[in-house]
Amino acid sequence: MKVILLGTGSPIPNPERAGPATLVRTSTDNILFDCGRGVVMRLAKAGVIPPMLSGVVLTHLHSDHVCDLNDVITTHWIMNPVPSALRIIGPRGTKEFVDATLIALALDVGYRLAHHADLTQGPLVDVLEVDAGSSFTLGQHDILSGATDHRPVAPTLAYRLSEGDQSVVIAGDGVPCASLDALVRGASAYVQTVVRPELVQQIPSPRLQDILDYHSSVEQAADTAQRAGVKALMLTHMVPPPAPGSDDEWRALASSFKGTVVIGDDLTSLDLGTMTVTP
Repeated sequence: MKVILLGTGSPIPNPERAGPATLVRTSTDNILFDCGRGVVMRLAKAGVIPPMLSGVVLTHLHSDHVCDLNDVITTHWIMNPVPSALRIIGPRGTKEFVDATLIALALDVGYRLAHHADLTQGPLVDVLEVDAGSSFTLGQHDILSGATDHRPVAPTLAYRLSEGDQSVVIAGDGVPCASLDALVRGASAYVQTVVRPELVQQIPSPRLQDILDYHSSVEQAADTAQRAGVKALMLTHMVPPPAPGSDDEWRALASSFKGTVVIGDDLTSLDLGTMTVTP
């Protein structure tokens, strides 16, 4: 199983980093977690196009995590040689968001149906809303959901996907909490969005300061990983984005964790079988 950080950016526009998105490639499935800006371009670079996805899983409905779901839906539709439903799983509110997205796409859908004789219907989606503590099947894999704490955003979920003795937890945004600890315990890899409060506090923006109380710091993510006994901690959605050559500085902040700390640019991947990191 391979975990690919497709997009490691945040709501702050960065030409080098796409929005939050993680791809998990198993022996049978490609599963996309979150759909930040530029996700389809990053998928293509990873060798995957939307029709190759077993499904899309959303951690929460903050705009930076879902803003390019429309592109995934459209590309999945127009690149499929035969009608095929895109499975979309997320917390409560996901169906409302998907329905609104389809309404926004309605004019484009009409244009394409009018122009292409082989297109006989619009995009097909299969939406499943899940609660914390539930499990669902996507492709050939059972996925377990767990609550995260990203209040006032609620509900928000993390997910654990396993194949054989390998497992990964995609945690999305949030601060440490008992339910996240329980979900992460013993996983091969744990993917967590992080901020550096000491750097954010230097930026004179009250709105930016507000992010500090509902995102994990690097230190908090490291503590969670260490408590859970995971093998690798993968940092993403880094605010502010790491300056060139500063990876060791970020890694030093995670010193409480004794496993492998993965920090990288978009498309950095971790092979859970060999624990090999590819930049």
